[in-house]
Amino acid sequence: MSRHLFGTDGVRGRAGEFLTAELAVALARATVELSDESHPQVLIVRDPRESGQMLEAAIAAGVTAAGGDVLLAGVLPTPAAPLLVRRHGLHLAAVISASHNPYEDNGIKFFAADGFKLSDETETAIENQMLSAGAVPDRIGRVLELRNADEDYLADLQARFGELDLHGSRVLLDCANGATYRVAPEIFRRLGAEVEVLADAPDGRNINAGVGSTHLDQLVARMARGEHTIGFAFDGDGDRVLAVDRTGTVVDGDELIAMAAIHYQRVGCLDGGGVAVTVMTNYGFHSAMRAAGIEVATTAVGDRYVNEELRRRGWRLGGEQSGHIIDLGFGPSGDGIASALLTLEALSGADLSDRSAMHKLPQRLVNLRARSRDALQLAMASGPVQQAIDAAGESLLGRGRVLVRPSGTEPLIRVMVEAPSLEETHSVCAELCHVVEAALD
Repeated sequence: MSRHLFGTDGVRGRAGEFLTAELAVALARATVELSDESHPQVLIVRDPRESGQMLEAAIAAGVTAAGGDVLLAGVLPTPAAPLLVRRHGLHLAAVISASHNPYEDNGIKFFAADGFKLSDETETAIENQMLSAGAVPDRIGRVLELRNADEDYLADLQARFGELDLHGSRVLLDCANGATYRVAPEIFRRLGAEVEVLADAPDGRNINAGVGSTHLDQLVARMARGEHTIGFAFDGDGDRVLAVDRTGTVVDGDELIAMAAIHYQRVGCLDGGGVAVTVMTNYGFHSAMRAAGIEVATTAVGDRYVNEELRRRGWRLGGEQSGHIIDLGFGPSGDGIASALLTLEALSGADLSDRSAMHKLPQRLVNLRARSRDALQLAMASGPVQQAIDAAGESLLGRGRVLVRPSGTEPLIRVMVEAPSLEETHSVCAELCHVVEAALD
């Protein structure tokens, strides 16, 4: 059986249509049936979108039907799940979230006992297991509440960043009406910051709706008033973050990783002396790391691939331009709140608007929607598209770069161009988009 349910970040789709209660039960049951434990303890964490409770109940049913016990942690950021698994010695975590997607979508991803996401091989085995009847367990599992899970997560953050003194800082947080809406403001306040919060009133349907790390206009406008020291925007499940300085300028993951890498190198804890990023990372990042004597490893797009590369090399730091920043010295997955605090630690009291870790080349990224996955694949394989990509790449050789790739989570083709000038960047990108759109028609 070929893998068709799991994408680059779990199983994701329209809740109630693709991601049904029946599918969630089957996924959870198959996952538990493959466990080496006879009665595995399974944590469930979710974001606040309206389908979360349905899927939570379905996963709990699947786990208990297979003989496992469920611990419900409620609404928490995705990165809390692997930390809680490790803290409490649990065997598995299921996270219910569609990250930055609109509320109509939802997703399920699993973390193993070591806190890392399941491998491709394990996900394939789960899909195969779903085709079998499965053994009848010798007991039916229980569903329990994991009390004070938010305090456990906050305790981990405070243990790592407890020496960070934010007194005198005025921080503006955009919580995307998502999973960070309680814990993010709380940890900043505990560290001494004066905190104002946007989008901290989730109603099940307003998650990511015009707010959060993929919709920065509101945060940018507020920061441009000059009333706050720094601003941070999280996505719906809290595993990524972008920053905005006091002038209203957006600081993306590339710059945040560059700042963190140079900071860790300076204090002598950049394990292995390198950093892992993806093919989307700005050319200016590579130039800055070369100048700093920091090795760079490049992976395919997706935080799981960055994570795998870090583990393979014994490094601690990596991430993506989108704001997924992984610090294995803190936890096994990207953590938006921890990354925001790491940014403040790297600044050491300086102002974000005075940053100098890297100089970015102008970049243009356009997402072109396909009617279906099949249409997307046909467009990517078409002769005119490949010829246009080759021609654009040749024209920017040694000066910039071109990247055209399918999204791993949505029916999109992402067209990205970097060039020495903004004018050339937009011109080359427009030409490429014209060819790709024609192939998608």
